[in-house]
Amino acid sequence: MIRFTSDQIEVTAAEGESLRQIDAIAVPYNTFATVSDGTEVSFLPGSLKFERAPRVFMFHDSTKVVGVVAETVDTPEAMLASLKLARTSMADDALELASMGAFAVSVGVNPVKSTIDAQGRMIVSEAEWQEISLVPTPAFAGAQITQVLASSDETVLTSDTEPDTTPTEPTVEEIEVEAEKTETVVEASVVPTPLYAQPTRQFRMPSPAEYIAAMHRGGHEFAQMNANIRAAAGDEVTTDVPGLLPTPVVAPIFDDINPLRPLVSALGPRSMPQAGKVFIRPTITTHTEVDDQGTELTGLASRTMVVDDLQITKATYGGSVLLSEQTIDWSDPSMLTAVLNDLAGQYALATELATVSHLAGEMVAGNLITVSDWTDAAEVTGDIYDAAAAIGEIGNYLPTHMLVAPKTWARLAKLVDGNDRPLFPQVGPMNANGQMSGAVAYNGNPLGLQLVVSNQITDQAIGNQDADDYAFIFNARSIEVYEQQKGAISIDVPSSLGRQVSFRGYFAPKVIQLAGIRALGPAASFA
Repeated sequence: MIRFTSDQIEVTAAEGESLRQIDAIAVPYNTFATVSDGTEVSFLPGSLKFERAPRVFMFHDSTKVVGVVAETVDTPEAMLASLKLARTSMADDALELASMGAFAVSVGVNPVKSTIDAQGRMIVSEAEWQEISLVPTPAFAGAQITQVLASSDETVLTSDTEPDTTPTEPTVEEIEVEAEKTETVVEASVVPTPLYAQPTRQFRMPSPAEYIAAMHRGGHEFAQMNANIRAAAGDEVTTDVPGLLPTPVVAPIFDDINPLRPLVSALGPRSMPQAGKVFIRPTITTHTEVDDQGTELTGLASRTMVVDDLQITKATYGGSVLLSEQTIDWSDPSMLTAVLNDLAGQYALATELATVSHLAGEMVAGNLITVSDWTDAAEVTGDIYDAAAAIGEIGNYLPTHMLVAPKTWARLAKLVDGNDRPLFPQVGPMNANGQMSGAVAYNGNPLGLQLVVSNQITDQAIGNQDADDYAFIFNARSIEVYEQQKGAISIDVPSSLGRQVSFRGYFAPKVIQLAGIRALGPAASFA
């Protein structure tokens, strides 16, 4: 049993225990000290963990093992330890020097979980305790030896008192301390190298190359280097050390366009045949006929089914950029990656625009449902139902989607009924006509239609009309998109020390059944 008093920690071995023993405060908690690599470190209560007993070294030298940790007590203030020393000449020397007050203790740990505070100091919440060493000068002032027992019949010696054989009564009631095990959950950063609580070395100002290398590694190492530079630089200002202050680049590169393909995604790209520039999509243009026979032995109704070979032509979409070898090698973050990502995004926007343009280009006057006032809830809902009925009359398929521009989406969201209630509320009651997802998402289902909002519905895309005045109601079977993405390609240009990077793909949208699509918009359009 290990006991201590609150005014002066004194560890006493129980009777019958071997007395080649050193009792010490291994680590005081919540106290900062500068360790071997120049980092300021503090340990949280309960942070020292070990699976097997830590070994006892001399001077953090693993070749000078003198014993093991026999017992520990983890208190809220510190980790207490009893060191059991071997019967070797080196251990004898260690006991003798410790009894003279020549030694303190220092732990060697491997941090597992730690954080860096605003001052760049490391706070360890979990560490693998590997060893404890006898050293002349500890990093933590409180890491002191409290008692040395050299034999079973010798006087107990402590590092801060003279030998005294006169029994004394304790001035404070002895408190029994049970070893506590606490788990502290802290957002962790893994530190790959062990820490040794040794006195700090004199800081040497880093070279520009060392500073840049530390900046790229980041973490506590770069934070500590900056703190050490500030401490060592005295009254120097940034203009005095321009070589140590590179201009960092904050990654990733900001992109002002979200390369989405709402219409293409809603339709679902189909695989494109590998061979040929043109491929065939067979469609039925004339169906067979079934009718009442009338009287017996009369001829049945007969009509030949006609299948049309609907031709679809592949189109190539792509873009290319020539980068110098220096730009690729010296850029951070990688300019090559940024260019390829941007080319892929522009490819997505171009193919979305091609799909919208093809859809609008197929529209004729007979496919138009006139909407004269987009702010009139009754008119808008009536026109949507008229479009649905017109689509259902032809092939018995009702519409599934509604394609609009962002401003038209806003008009739908602002529609109100006669009592100024939202026609398509954000949170729809049971009797709502549909629901919109608010201003944070384009999702919605007005009158049960899946809403598709694309910013590629432009005036030019729909034939120089005002894009904000239009919506397209359609069944997803009526239009198809085919695609073969070829992806990125990179070719070196040795003559100019450059690299040509490209992104390309084959793409083809096609209206399969025009009768399954209706446009909502002003009169006299699509004439």
